[in-house]
Amino acid sequence: MKTISLLLLFTVTTAFGQKNTTLFYNVNIIHVENGVIQKGAVLIEDKKIKAVGEYSKLKRGVAKAHQIDCKGKYLIPGLWDMHVHLEGAELVEDNKALLPVFLAYGITTIRDCASDLGEQVLAWRNEIESGAITGPTIFTAGRKLEGKNSIWKGDLEIENEVELNQMLDLLDTYKVDFVKITENTLSGNLFLKSVQAAHARGYRVSGHVPIDLTIEELSGAGYTSVEHASYLLRLGSDEANIVADLREGKITRAEADARYTAEFNQQLANEKYKALGRAGLFVCPTLIGGRQLAYLDETDHSGDEFLNYLTEKFVANYQWRIQRMGTETAAQSQQRKDRYLFLRSQIPLIHQSGMKIIAGSDAAALNTYVYPAESLIQELEIFQEAGLSPLQILQTATLNGAYYFDVADKTASIATGKNADLVLLDQNPLESINALRSVNSVVAQGKYYDRAALDAMFKTARETKIRLDNQRK
Repeated sequence: MKTISLLLLFTVTTAFGQKNTTLFYNVNIIHVENGVIQKGAVLIEDKKIKAVGEYSKLKRGVAKAHQIDCKGKYLIPGLWDMHVHLEGAELVEDNKALLPVFLAYGITTIRDCASDLGEQVLAWRNEIESGAITGPTIFTAGRKLEGKNSIWKGDLEIENEVELNQMLDLLDTYKVDFVKITENTLSGNLFLKSVQAAHARGYRVSGHVPIDLTIEELSGAGYTSVEHASYLLRLGSDEANIVADLREGKITRAEADARYTAEFNQQLANEKYKALGRAGLFVCPTLIGGRQLAYLDETDHSGDEFLNYLTEKFVANYQWRIQRMGTETAAQSQQRKDRYLFLRSQIPLIHQSGMKIIAGSDAAALNTYVYPAESLIQELEIFQEAGLSPLQILQTATLNGAYYFDVADKTASIATGKNADLVLLDQNPLESINALRSVNSVVAQGKYYDRAALDAMFKTARETKIRLDNQRK
């Protein structure tokens, strides 16, 4: 009851015009830059960290009701999920109801990688920033560039440079935070020109890797990040030669894929990882989706707790991948598992190369059992299984996202002047990343949410799911 009354008091005092001030004390402050744990206090005023230091100094002038005794708990920057899709024109209310759930998991920032809800997500971005609705800070690509007749809904489809520039003009008016490009029907030649044109306009550019382009070509053209580490497996082969043979019609796409698998050389891959690291390329691995599919035949998801927050219409989207895998043989199923495990084994090597890993889940209605918010924690647990240290993992989900958007001077660490996006944990995340499942309270844009408030977010999401399901029957 004490924390509930504190939250109410903060709300009341702010309503009367006083500054929204919160002082955390008796807290272990985790500096994700270097893993140093500082015992002390953190003063938050409005949306910023006003000071970090000794409680005896910072408590002056702060009402006792605005002080929180953390009792030795652990304070980290808010987590970033650098790859989500808020998607589905028929799922607007469903997605909106999940926005507070991200905060309840300690995720204070997300990067939306485009969907058919592009304009709606842009509106949510602005409403969250203004405080009109509750949710994580959103960076979004709005809608993504693709070729004509893309299988994905809501893409900005182009087939020449004139249309490319028209679509970039549209994204300019949207004020998107980056540009996303995929290769379902977009030719490699126009894909590369799209990267160059978006980069020339000052955008960060992310996306997939077309079969007829090399990762080195994309990096040289201004690519900021490769989405999905599976593309990096091409780097263990003579990618330039394979792409050249494909362009000349000497081999088919299937033959190119077979060569990438058969010719993989770890030493060569390591060298290319390092070269791309030096070039400043980021990678968002998104391993959790592959794991969920690889072990679908061994896992009963019917009792998953997160299904309590997802509407029947949302979950119905999972079936398309399940049905597509229904005819797989035992050998094909094993190949899927082997590929996932091999990809997981590359994560420490990618990290050692100097390439920055940004943690992202690829949570989306179309991605089977890749649950919003929950899947980021699962992704980070996979990184731990792969061999990254807890500190390295924390960096992928905090600082590296800020480096990606060149805002590390403003956020993603605990220092004076930084944005007040913080998570208080009951357990030490430097001992095990599983400590991220011990969220005690969250600060998002300077607003404090105690455990009771976070629990209320889950409750509201559950009630919204039930209401929408009933309405649609």
